[in-house]
Amino acid sequence: MSVRENLLRVRERMEDAARRAGRPEGSVTLNAVSKAATLDAIREAVDAGARILGENRIQVAGPKIVEASDLVGRVAWHMIGHLQRNKARRAVELFERIEGVDRLSLARRLSDLGEERGAPVRILAEINVSGEESKGGFPRAEATERVAELRELPGVRLEGLMTMAPYTEDDAAIRDCFRGLREIRDAIPAAEGFTELSMGMTNDFEIAVEEGATMVRVGSAIFG
Repeated sequence: MSVRENLLRVRERMEDAARRAGRPEGSVTLNAVSKAATLDAIREAVDAGARILGENRIQVAGPKIVEASDLVGRVAWHMIGHLQRNKARRAVELFERIEGVDRLSLARRLSDLGEERGAPVRILAEINVSGEESKGGFPRAEATERVAELRELPGVRLEGLMTMAPYTEDDAAIRDCFRGLREIRDAIPAAEGFTELSMGMTNDFEIAVEEGATMVRVGSAIFG
């Protein structure tokens, strides 16, 4: 199938999962992960309705975003991978939101950059719900405390949480992880703009939607 057909099929699956969970239509946003996609494929996805594109490597995303200048105003680029502090400035220049902020040192650097430019850097906090050592993110037990600290930083705007499910074919374990992030979010004092639950990828995004995801990150199911 074409990129357009793939994207429309992913949206159908998102809406079906939302209906199963009794959620309203349009309650979940798609982040089309374009890290391995060509510019032609990206443009096809945008023409088909993709409005957020996810990239995980500064050195790859930078030239791509520059070359795709014709998409300015039609799409937002989000940083979804691990970000090194020494690449934070370039990330802030390239991306509208930094997802996966997993340590306070990075958050403080982003806050400094936000103050420097006079506009807060939009971020999501990554929580390691599954507790796997191979994954980044703030430990689940520290989530509330870390969110409070992030909210105190003047140069960032914390818009929600994200997590990645464990690498397993056990749907129950995946569901537990996504439910866990929702429970963490619900236990944290509410704040304006703190609404995003970004979780779920190509192999598990329907479970994530059923468990309350407001954004899913899907790449290979769209771009192949």
